[in-house]
Amino acid sequence: MSLHEFQIPVVFRHRVAFTRAAFDPGNDVLRGILRESGGGPSMVVIDEGVTRVCPALAGQVAEYVAAAGLELRGVHLLGGGEAAKADDRGVREVWRWIDEAGLDRHSQVLVIGGGAVLDAVGFAAATAHRGVRLVRLPTTTLSQADSGVGVKCAINAFGKKNWIGAFAVPHAVLNDAAFLHLQDEETRRAGLIEAVKVALVKDAVFFDWIEAHADALAALDADLLEECVQRSALLHARHIAEGGDPFENGSSRPLDFGHWAAHKLESLVGHGLSHAHAVSVGIALDSLISTHAGWCSESLTGRVLRLLATLRLPLVHPALRWTDDAGRLRVLEGIDEFRQHLGGPLTVMMLRAAGRGIDVHELDGDLVSRCVGELERRAEALMARPR
Repeated sequence: MSLHEFQIPVVFRHRVAFTRAAFDPGNDVLRGILRESGGGPSMVVIDEGVTRVCPALAGQVAEYVAAAGLELRGVHLLGGGEAAKADDRGVREVWRWIDEAGLDRHSQVLVIGGGAVLDAVGFAAATAHRGVRLVRLPTTTLSQADSGVGVKCAINAFGKKNWIGAFAVPHAVLNDAAFLHLQDEETRRAGLIEAVKVALVKDAVFFDWIEAHADALAALDADLLEECVQRSALLHARHIAEGGDPFENGSSRPLDFGHWAAHKLESLVGHGLSHAHAVSVGIALDSLISTHAGWCSESLTGRVLRLLATLRLPLVHPALRWTDDAGRLRVLEGIDEFRQHLGGPLTVMMLRAAGRGIDVHELDGDLVSRCVGELERRAEALMARPR
């Protein structure tokens, strides 16, 4: 018997571009991306929700690709929102489209939409032929600020968030600022939570900037919104590329701050709670836990809670109080589910200071329960403030 070990060095190029009106005939950014990979046949999948506010989009995409001299083998619509990744139906539909179009590993799937559609289409592309090239055009604040520039994709299963998925670096990501302003106001505002999150654990200067511009961001000042989204996207992408663990083989997950509770709340509530709002509640709770566990100051937690309230983001949700037959908070189930999802010993990102997180390896259920009660009281007081 013998054991032989080989090193397989692999370098990925992760490209994130920023533009406006990507499908304008005079905009060469996307054209260059599509041609660079050899100009193989392409297929487009668009979030139905985007076409409702931009009904001409499918035609614009087809005309743009044709004008670039590229072969387009279909433009398809996929239902958006969390339902897109609630099960495997959307993925199977995309697989069928890829098969019927005769795409191969040198073809490209262009996906335009919110985070859930990006996830479903991304997983389908990552697994068809063991990987068809994917070009993402995120359209929501949340997806442009965070998930759209990530290197993973997943759908839900067994009542758990992101249970089926893969790591797959997209061929390119193109953030088109024009899409941000097509969202309804609540969705446009809610996605700012991922900027708050990454600022809290990675960049104190950015956190100060968000805090200083909170009123204008809440009022959806267009220039500030676009700047906030771009800074958030680059922080996320830089951490993935330079943080030393792009495919999460280790245990530390700074970009998952606030997510253990958020994912459980989403599973408990279903489609009645958006990912953005769930993360907001999770960040509020984990900030308070961080203070009571002695990891960060009360003044920082106060700043976080006031900022979320100013941005009109939720601090609590009734599901925080849901209990099992033994009277234990159901949200606490999310701790072990989070550990299973990440692998290895429990590692949860908490706050140490503005711009700096701390990995912790246990959470006391009684402390979490007490913090839920305190958070409810503080949220009531903050939401009662005049705006």
